[in-house]
Amino acid sequence: MTTTVTEQATVRKKSPGAADGPRRRPGRIRRIGLPYLLLLPALILELLVHLVPMAVGIVMSFKELTQFYIRDWGTAPWAGLDNYSMSVDFDAPVGEALLHSFLVTVAFTLLSVSLCWLIGTAAAIFMQDTFRGRGLLRALFLVPYALPVYAAVITWVFMFQHDNGLVNHVLHDQLHLTDKPSFWLIGDNSFYALLTVSVWKGWPFAFLIVMAGLQNIPRELYEAAALDGAGVWQQIRRITLPSLSAVNQVLVLVLFLWTFNDFNTPYVMFGKAAPEAADLVSVHIYQASFVTWNFGAGSAMSVLLLLFLLIVTGVYLAVTSRGRRPADA
Repeated sequence: MTTTVTEQATVRKKSPGAADGPRRRPGRIRRIGLPYLLLLPALILELLVHLVPMAVGIVMSFKELTQFYIRDWGTAPWAGLDNYSMSVDFDAPVGEALLHSFLVTVAFTLLSVSLCWLIGTAAAIFMQDTFRGRGLLRALFLVPYALPVYAAVITWVFMFQHDNGLVNHVLHDQLHLTDKPSFWLIGDNSFYALLTVSVWKGWPFAFLIVMAGLQNIPRELYEAAALDGAGVWQQIRRITLPSLSAVNQVLVLVLFLWTFNDFNTPYVMFGKAAPEAADLVSVHIYQASFVTWNFGAGSAMSVLLLLFLLIVTGVYLAVTSRGRRPADA
């Protein structure tokens, strides 16, 4: 009997504690759900700004949307896959022009990303050593990245002018490297002019990311390597580059996506009609949509570009992640 009374008293003592358990859960749920609640406005804006126009563009790619249906694009006739078949028909003028623009964009992107990564990495490694004026030099390196795109590109357009541009003045008048002043904004030279501006704008970003990654490499590794007789190039090859593999994986991917989709730079440099040598796919899609007023074909080209970038990104992440897995293990 005494045991029964004791057990009942124990249950009564525990019952308030048992009742407190459910009371704490709402507070715990509120703490867990607060970050998601704070992210909700950004998610809604992302949905409205990116995902909804993307869905509308996909629907438009299946319609015969021309200037005759702009007032009410929903009434445009259904074209099915005709816009896609026209875009990938490389024997026809539309498909041939798109293929040429795609190849130009691939070459431009590979050169621009490679040079941006190379210059940015070299500058970041050079800035690791302490010397007078290092802070000022770092700030100067970031000026191209901090400038507005329009102001920076317009400045380069003036520098590339044929008669009074700074580039021809230096190369032809001062250094005498060319027989006559070159046309940099038309013809084949337009590709190199566009590449120069892209590298000039992009390498400070690579410099900033690599410089941040270098801060996580212990200095003791370099000191031990120097004691073992390793030179500067051996330290870069054996310590710096392997330690930056994760940083470079993200950096190269971001540079690739930014450069391949770059529209502002070629549009500001050349306007609506880019030269054939600098006809990037972003400007080509713009011309197909807003110059020829064939929004259905332009939307189909945009969807094809999106699929290409998704495939390349997936393959790149799969290959680089598989290459890093043994090292991480």
